[in-house]
Amino acid sequence: MADPRFYDNRGPYTLAEVFAKTAVALPAGADGSAKIDDLASLSGASATHLSFFTGEGAGTEFLQTAAGFCFVPAKKAKPLEPLSHLVTIPCVSVQHAFAAAANLFYPEAHLDDWSRQRAPVDPSAEIGEHVVLGPGVVVGPHAQIGDGTHIGPNTVIGRGVTVGRGCKIGSNVSISHAYLGDQLLILPGAQIGQPGFGFASNAQGHLKIPQLGRVIVQDRVEIGACVTVDRGSLGDTVIGEGTKIDNLVQIAHNVHIGRHCVIVSQAGIAGSTTLGDFVVVGGQTGVADHSRIGSGARLAGRTGVFTNQELEGGCDYGGMPAKPVKDWMRELHAVNALIKKPKRNGHD
Repeated sequence: MADPRFYDNRGPYTLAEVFAKTAVALPAGADGSAKIDDLASLSGASATHLSFFTGEGAGTEFLQTAAGFCFVPAKKAKPLEPLSHLVTIPCVSVQHAFAAAANLFYPEAHLDDWSRQRAPVDPSAEIGEHVVLGPGVVVGPHAQIGDGTHIGPNTVIGRGVTVGRGCKIGSNVSISHAYLGDQLLILPGAQIGQPGFGFASNAQGHLKIPQLGRVIVQDRVEIGACVTVDRGSLGDTVIGEGTKIDNLVQIAHNVHIGRHCVIVSQAGIAGSTTLGDFVVVGGQTGVADHSRIGSGARLAGRTGVFTNQELEGGCDYGGMPAKPVKDWMRELHAVNALIKKPKRNGHD
């Protein structure tokens, strides 16, 4: 479910109202007057929630979900196992149907609404002792800033955001939809909690899917200049305790980064990827979506991790796709030997 500190739920709606908005046909025998209170992930849903299942991955979560309603693909190679408590709603495009439903429940979810704020620091915000706010700082409604935190000029703290104690936040930082721990260092220009890059695409174009999650940053994390950390799509983007992130790094929605990781400049980590503890990600490394990197793994600069790739912890990797460094180096030597191989009679 979307956190009410950050999002206003316009529901509940009846099943018939949701179908009218999503242009999906009501399943035979379904009760159009049934009430839907909210949207939720498969694992976080209850009987009055609407969820979605694209048919790719998450099969166990689908079988275990407590959701009362779920968008599912109309065409699937393997039929879905029926669940007695779940109304499945076949769709040509699950992503388009869920995007339409999300826009119905949360029409203002894309960016914070500042139209009603009349002072730089909203009267409902809670500011701790010995907090320093630089010139031009804006603090939204119901935000909380812990004791001893310093915030640089022109930084924006959005609605409901909590910032822990003893943090140092530079200038021109934007933080929304986030819970931040204690003793953080956030350098100028960082953007935390912005919408993830999620679209439902077809021949007509790309429909933005509202991002209804949060960012959780644990204690003693360092976030470099111009780093972007997107909030989760329904769940959370998490950065573990003590992790250090260099300048110009992109962390996408629903990424989970473990404790004491090091992520070097210009790396990009795509959505729903998980990093264990003490992982090192070299500069300009690209990690594709839904990857899993075990604790203690180290990725050389410009390594490429492919979608759904799993890397065992405690090993060093390089190349594209990522492979153990020894294998990568053998490949490089073999290619170099072929290039230098002498020609015979004018032929390779």
